[in-house]
Amino acid sequence: MRIVTSIAEMQSIARTAHGAGKSIGLVPTMGFLHQGHASLMHEGRKRCDLLVTSIFVNPTQFGVGEDFERYPRDMERDLELATEAGVDLIFAPTATEMYPQGFETYVDVERLTLPLCGASRPGHFRGVTTVVCKLFNIVQPDLALFGKKDFQQLAVIRRMVADLDMAVEIVGMPIIREPDGLAMSSRNSYLSPAERRSALCLNRAIAAARAAFRAGETSVTRLRERAEAIIAEEPAALIDYLEYRDGDTLAECSQADHRTLLALAVKIGQTRLIDNGIMGEDD
Repeated sequence: MRIVTSIAEMQSIARTAHGAGKSIGLVPTMGFLHQGHASLMHEGRKRCDLLVTSIFVNPTQFGVGEDFERYPRDMERDLELATEAGVDLIFAPTATEMYPQGFETYVDVERLTLPLCGASRPGHFRGVTTVVCKLFNIVQPDLALFGKKDFQQLAVIRRMVADLDMAVEIVGMPIIREPDGLAMSSRNSYLSPAERRSALCLNRAIAAARAAFRAGETSVTRLRERAEAIIAEEPAALIDYLEYRDGDTLAECSQADHRTLLALAVKIGQTRLIDNGIMGEDD
């Protein structure tokens, strides 16, 4: 497996691959990889000739007071997991390489970035779309794979790709969970054992809402109350948002159907976790 840190070198490799008729797949990550990331890599391995994983903790998507400096990093472990998953190349640029002195151009998707994480983390999605746009220009992928745990992020990237006529197929992959139901996340490493148990309330809330929906409840007000009651049982949990949205447009809704999304962000102690579920699906 090859490790590349230079934009120019990565672009040269991409041009050579395309010139040889090879397809390129990209799995963008911030590192500290887990089996959720591995699931994207395994799928990418099936679909392309050259599989690239980017490892870059992107400073522009972190707000003031967020966890950029302490975001978990372990390159040696990441390389082991990526190798096992069949990755051909790691693109791991520095912040200076990606954002040289004088950088002042950003990509901003408007409506889709306003609710949910966009309301809680102003400027976050501008950082996400900018770095993903740059990665697409650098790696020149034919397809890029993202996890559905970051459901809003996936929707925003799809919108950017459509609006800017980018020739990249965006593949959304299912949430990968621990055996007890906790959605895999690099930030899970922040949790103490007690907080780790408390964090299970996110998946329990989704399960309770789905059970109520399957039993015939469609009122978003009552479904929200059901999920909120589950979270409230955990003293360490504080809801940032818990909202029901149209699973295709992220528009607000008052009645749920099989495509309705329950999206939630909950702080467990000092750690902010996100999760989601479509009412008519089982993940």
